[in-house]
Amino acid sequence: MIESILDNDLYKFTMQHAVIKNFPRAKVRYEFINRGKTKFPEGFAEELRRQVYKMQDLRITTEEKAFLEDLYFLEPTYIDFLTGYQYNPGEVGIVQNGSELNLSIEGFWYRTILWEVPLMAMISELYYKMTGEETYPETQIIDIARKKATKFKMLGVHFADFGTRRRYSYKNQDLVVQALKNYGSKNFYGSSNVYMAYKYNLKPIGTHAHEWFMFHAAKYGCKIANKISLENWIKTYRGDLGIALSDTFTTEVFFTSFDTKFAKLFDGVRHDSGDPLEFADKTIAHYEKLRIDPTSKTIVFSDGLNPEKVEAIEHHCRGRIKTSYGIGTNFTNDVGVEPLNIVIKIMAAKPEGQDYVPTVKLSDVPGKHTGNPETVALVKKVLGLKE
Repeated sequence: MIESILDNDLYKFTMQHAVIKNFPRAKVRYEFINRGKTKFPEGFAEELRRQVYKMQDLRITTEEKAFLEDLYFLEPTYIDFLTGYQYNPGEVGIVQNGSELNLSIEGFWYRTILWEVPLMAMISELYYKMTGEETYPETQIIDIARKKATKFKMLGVHFADFGTRRRYSYKNQDLVVQALKNYGSKNFYGSSNVYMAYKYNLKPIGTHAHEWFMFHAAKYGCKIANKISLENWIKTYRGDLGIALSDTFTTEVFFTSFDTKFAKLFDGVRHDSGDPLEFADKTIAHYEKLRIDPTSKTIVFSDGLNPEKVEAIEHHCRGRIKTSYGIGTNFTNDVGVEPLNIVIKIMAAKPEGQDYVPTVKLSDVPGKHTGNPETVALVKKVLGLKE
């Protein structure tokens, strides 16, 4: 199911690079969250465990290394590290009780950070294989992707594939990405999946994820987490990879830290929860408040997008701020089955010299908060947030 270490999202590698440079002794614990209450078939954990153990044999190939060396923002020392990287299945715990799946990942952050995305992809693909749900024929799947790419071209928007984590299968993502490249022309600007980018000569897309900010909150405190997270990103990448994720502790809190310095240094922000039109208005107003021309900045929209949502957002934003769209499940799991509603999140962090600290994510959508209820309530109180 996973045939290359590069079959992963770019932000996992860029964060791994940053973790090695900034927090080489930190440890973390991730947990699987079954938001959709999916019932997994008998023997699922055993088969998933078998797939996990196969991953320890993966190695970066000479050709893949050459592709990574062309990514100007990755240092040679990191690429050498990745060339010697080996997945350790001992970092992953998988247990099944009836139809309930429990999964955790624990170890040094710089190592375990690569597990989340391929594990999500394997859980999704394996579920459909073992349940045998009927899907559209390949010709129809390609035609669906063609129609979407054509629509986005007509809208004049830039779009990318963000669909690794909840794809129907590797083969399906491969089919879709190939079709998007064939029919999307220059409007299709890349994929978050580094292997797909390597295979189809695309731009790999990504910067950082919520866990970057969640760890900083565990180490430094939630009130200053956004600021130090952004500072450490700048220290690592010196202006490259300049799209900042905005909603780890709500957009409202993020913008209190996203001052003139950050707003000028970063190329834009990524929207990942809440009403996208409201977010666009808030972002534009924030840039204007800082006397920065919003049309010089970009919003990357990435929350549950489909062609209809993209069209509505684009009409709202055009001429006001630059946009691009990272489309996930609607690209890679539009095959006639119900996509799984699953996530894997960092749930605790152990910075060097500290004990394990619970981590929290406060989304712009209350139902997407992550963390134990007591810690969520405490962080909301400290940040002065109400539902």
